[in-house]
Amino acid sequence: MDAIIYNNLFETKGQEYLIIIAFFIVLIFFWFVINKKTDVVIKINEAIGNLTARIQNIPQGLFYSRTHTWAFLEESGNARIGLNDFLATVIGNVKINMLKAPGESINKGEVLAEMYQGDKRLEIASPITGAIIKTNPTAIGNPNALFNDPYSKGWLCAVKPTQWKADTNSFLLANDASKWMLGEIDRFKDFLAVSLARYSSEPALPTLQEGGEIRPHVLDDMDKEIWGDFQRSFLS
Repeated sequence: MDAIIYNNLFETKGQEYLIIIAFFIVLIFFWFVINKKTDVVIKINEAIGNLTARIQNIPQGLFYSRTHTWAFLEESGNARIGLNDFLATVIGNVKINMLKAPGESINKGEVLAEMYQGDKRLEIASPITGAIIKTNPTAIGNPNALFNDPYSKGWLCAVKPTQWKADTNSFLLANDASKWMLGEIDRFKDFLAVSLARYSSEPALPTLQEGGEIRPHVLDDMDKEIWGDFQRSFLS
């Protein structure tokens, strides 16, 4: 007669329960990691605004440099210089220090001014060569003018150009400038994802790829290392 083998039903089920419990513990852990609202994720999710609409309506008669400055030749023969909408929007609550005074000369590509916030700095290169005629106290004394009206009240200085045609030969005009700046928005989103991940212990941040626009002053809360990356990637 064959021996009767007894299985402990509760012992078998207990093992299954342990496996199921372990599975749910692992699942909850990964859910927490993916959905955890870290500072970096929050910063990315906050990058929403109306910059696209502003860029689509930029003035059509200005010459736009790829270093995010513009120049406009007036009837007097002097040229005004300023920052474009993209740069004026992403910079934070900055102070402006003009490095050239009226009467001094400036070369294209030479640092004209710096914008700073604490120990964070951005250098602005002159888009043209010439002699400084005057600076704009409205923009220097009230940086909000840069954001609210970068093409009218927010210009930085006036220059008497000495080689206007050569300096502006590669600049962008009208629709070409708008298309380029819209492309810069996409490049800036990628830049944020890479730079924030580089200086953070958090995993990759896919949320930038979900769309959305850049909120005003998005660089305001970023570390100086990211400002340095921005200088090299967009202003050099």
